[in-house]
Amino acid sequence: MELNELWKAALGEIELQVSKANFKTWLRNTSIVEKRGSAVVIGVPNSFTKEWLENKYHKFILGSLRNLESGIKEVSYQIRQNSDNENVKNQPINREEGGKIFGKQLDFQELTTDAITNLNPRYTFDNFIVGSSNELAHAAAMAVTQNLGRKYNPLFIYGGVGLGKTHLIQAIGNAVKKENPAKKIKYVTSERFTSEVISALRSGHLRPNEIDEFKKRWREVDLLIIDDIQFLAGKEKTQDEFFHTFNALYDAGKQIILSSDRSPKSIQTLEERLRSRFEGGMIADIAYPDLETRIAILKSKANERSVELSDEVFEYVAQNIKKNVRELEGALNRLIAANYQSKKAADLNEVKKLLNSVLSAPKKSTTLKGVIKAVVEFYDISEKELLERSRKKEIVKPRQIIMYLLREEMKSSFPFIGMKIGGRDHTTAIHACEKIKKELESDQGLNDEINSIKERLYLI
Repeated sequence: MELNELWKAALGEIELQVSKANFKTWLRNTSIVEKRGSAVVIGVPNSFTKEWLENKYHKFILGSLRNLESGIKEVSYQIRQNSDNENVKNQPINREEGGKIFGKQLDFQELTTDAITNLNPRYTFDNFIVGSSNELAHAAAMAVTQNLGRKYNPLFIYGGVGLGKTHLIQAIGNAVKKENPAKKIKYVTSERFTSEVISALRSGHLRPNEIDEFKKRWREVDLLIIDDIQFLAGKEKTQDEFFHTFNALYDAGKQIILSSDRSPKSIQTLEERLRSRFEGGMIADIAYPDLETRIAILKSKANERSVELSDEVFEYVAQNIKKNVRELEGALNRLIAANYQSKKAADLNEVKKLLNSVLSAPKKSTTLKGVIKAVVEFYDISEKELLERSRKKEIVKPRQIIMYLLREEMKSSFPFIGMKIGGRDHTTAIHACEKIKKELESDQGLNDEINSIKERLYLI
């Protein structure tokens, strides 16, 4: 397998394991620049990306490459200023066999973004599949494009991982850009916004104007789109800067669009002043798509790539991947990559074999440590705080949720739960489980939170 083909296939695997926003932010403009024996060198555009891939995504990258070539044992990262997959661009990307074109998705179209707006032109309303699970969010997004800054400001869209939030919010930006080219639009992930805040603060000691330039840069836009806003939680300096940026834009009648994996009230350690502003606009959720919507999504994605697959293949994939649009795309990418190699369309039996590792992969085992880790990461609190006798509201609720999950998902006894969660009496565990169970009957926000935590555990 050639280097560019190896990296394309690896990206298809990695895409199943990280968020869409992070995939675009950190893996854009990367490529395999060298392979010697069991060692692979990944070219990256800058030191920040190099550090992030080494610390955050190394295991995903190494694991994906090893799944494709078991002989790969080592991966390193090297800064290449022109590391924008020139080797990919210089290779023919279409192969025709029996009138069908395979491999079209391998041209890094999804990683191509506008240098000024950061928007991916591929995300439009035309290729966003509307169903019962997302029709409210879609309608609100369409209304915003016609009434920028005047209706639904801010627009806050939330939902689980891989359900199309990024596609929808970028579609707004692309629609506005098409209708009003003069409008200043900026799309960014919250992690990128945070990194720019940190960079401005660091540089401010050497260049006093750096912070003022940062503020001007962010407050002169007409449309600000921030993805995965939940990652601002716990970052005080970033929240403070975003609060002032938000106010400046809002007061000037500029449009703000935010996405999150949970509703504003479910974002722990988010400053109340920000929460109230998020809740002051339009809040719309995106739920899991039904079977018909999943099939429509697959057909739309295949059509974009000029790939023909049978209805039974589409139905098989849609029936077996139910709760994540990104996984649907990842499965389709895997099929197309296989077709690219074999130069022919796969029948249903071949599809079952190709996707067997994805569909039959054992779910991550649920353990005490796993439950605690998922909850503390979701609520951005420390494990030490959780196990101590703190009665703070932001600690008590996550603690009770852990007890509930241990009981419901691991079937642990109440004495065991009490003992493991800070050496408490079994009656405390009983009270916590009953309280959470009762609240779930009427609190949709709590249901969303627990479902998101379960996604981290691969329990659903």
